[in-house]
Amino acid sequence: MAENRAAAEEAPSEADRQLPVGGEIFLDHIGHFVHDPQTASRALARAGFAPTPVSVQVNPDGTPTGTGNVTCMFGRGYMEVLFKTADTPLGLEFEAALSAHSGVHLAAFAVADAEGAHARLTKAGFAMRPLVQFQRPVETVSGPDIAAFTVVRLERGAMAEGRIQILAHRTEHTVWQPRWLTHPNGAQGLIDMVVVSADVAEAAGRFVRFTGHGAKPTKFGQAIALDRGQVQLMSRDVFAAMFPEIAIPRLPFLGAYAIRVQSLAAAEALIRREGLAARRLGNALVVPFPSELGLGAWLFVENAADLPWRA
Repeated sequence: MAENRAAAEEAPSEADRQLPVGGEIFLDHIGHFVHDPQTASRALARAGFAPTPVSVQVNPDGTPTGTGNVTCMFGRGYMEVLFKTADTPLGLEFEAALSAHSGVHLAAFAVADAEGAHARLTKAGFAMRPLVQFQRPVETVSGPDIAAFTVVRLERGAMAEGRIQILAHRTEHTVWQPRWLTHPNGAQGLIDMVVVSADVAEAAGRFVRFTGHGAKPTKFGQAIALDRGQVQLMSRDVFAAMFPEIAIPRLPFLGAYAIRVQSLAAAEALIRREGLAARRLGNALVVPFPSELGLGAWLFVENAADLPWRA
């Protein structure tokens, strides 16, 4: 008990705000690549989330980016499901990733200064694309508006895990509308993501360069603690032992992510009423994604400290 208390006292406190300031970097959102947004939305609803309406993403000149999305917005961070809308370069890249398997192919990290992040990653040796301004139409209680982002993108393949990117939000008020923040399953925030790798040390080194934060060993692999959220890196064998019900389609694999809920008992009751698979893992609830959302799993917890790799 004394050791646990000491570890808790030594653990750095995480920022409790939606967007970073200064040089902070947050795990902002996770993206599923799917074939059909409508069936994906229904699957999210079965799991107790309140998905937003479908939105098609466009460039500032009104031309399609090639993808659209449905989001589930939390008090801290969010998740999205993306689908192809056009044969643009981005749309074709999306299609190539989806052909391998549906599931999580995107992890986005938020910063306050996109230009500074782009310069830092360039200096760190990453092959970079130019900064890009993305936006999508949104409906608000006051009428039509836009959600706008400045996105820092690496060249394809620079991060083998998928579309790993950094962004700066320019319209917090339209992205996190209060009416979308309440979910039947009590979801309140995105916490951590799990990366399965054939070479954990190599992957940790790249994520250290990418995030600008150091890695520390855990009994499961390596952990990179951000100013909000963590990246957990595991080997195939460790992930398979922790999540035996999840097929690993390839390596690397973005295999799971954690969501904080208001009440684990209430979330579990809803999940079971809907007929979804679930099991307890200590004080966490492991819920494999419905097939419409691809391969992988959610871990629902009331507190980040209840996650198996943080306990």
